Amino acid sequence: MRQIVLDTETTGLEAHLGHRLVEIGAVEMIGRRPTGRNFHTYLNPERAIDEEASKVTGIKDEDLVDQPLFRDKVDEFLAFIRGAELIIHNAAFDVGFIDAELKRLGPEYGKTTDHASVLDTLAMARAMYPGQRNSLDALCKRLGVDNTKRDLHGGLLDAQLLAEVYIGMTSGQVVLDLAFDASKDHERTDVLGEIIITRRPVVRRATDEEVALHTARLDALDKAAGGKSVWRAVEADSTIH
Repeated sequence: MRQIVLDTETTGLEAHLGHRLVEIGAVEMIGRRPTGRNFHTYLNPERAIDEEASKVTGIKDEDLVDQPLFRDKVDEFLAFIRGAELIIHNAAFDVGFIDAELKRLGPEYGKTTDHASVLDTLAMARAMYPGQRNSLDALCKRLGVDNTKRDLHGGLLDAQLLAEVYIGMTSGQVVLDLAFDASKDHERTDVLGEIIITRRPVVRRATDEEVALHTARLDALDKAAGGKSVWRAVEADSTIH
């Protein structure tokens, strides 16, 4: 599945009051892995940025004077997201601003959901961690994602962090690989209830790179937990026995 992790920055909080986009950052993932393809642009909003918004992003009016208008980047942006699943934290906010920009350009541009589906990671987090803080920073801390470079909000940086958070949130979702060895020497039929296995499954071993990534993830979880994570504790217990 092709997924696009997306974040925007704006001149203020209310699209219906005429606030505009000033930055779009998007990271492509395929099979839940970043591909290295990104979309990033600053935008001239054709209006002033609210003081509070400027404090959050560090972006000032003078920084955007020579940046392109949304209409200059819309075709490239829509081509990048077309057919993908958009992963957005608090999706209603970002999608509302994108839809407002598309509406300004005319009905032929439609809405965001005419070009891509949308998954809201804030809704996911609230379901997974009820009663807890579920801001991007809080999720980074909970899942062991390094956000020390996030002094200010930024579209591309936040999209990159959200990609790591999403992978952490969904790491327990395992897709069963039912690939089978086609060798006739191993052909047999085992019946387990109504499930019929016609060939011996191939056992796939983790590569050295995958083992290293797994170890790094456990190290990050240990650091976030302030001690030994549940996984490491279970691993140690199983080794003892």
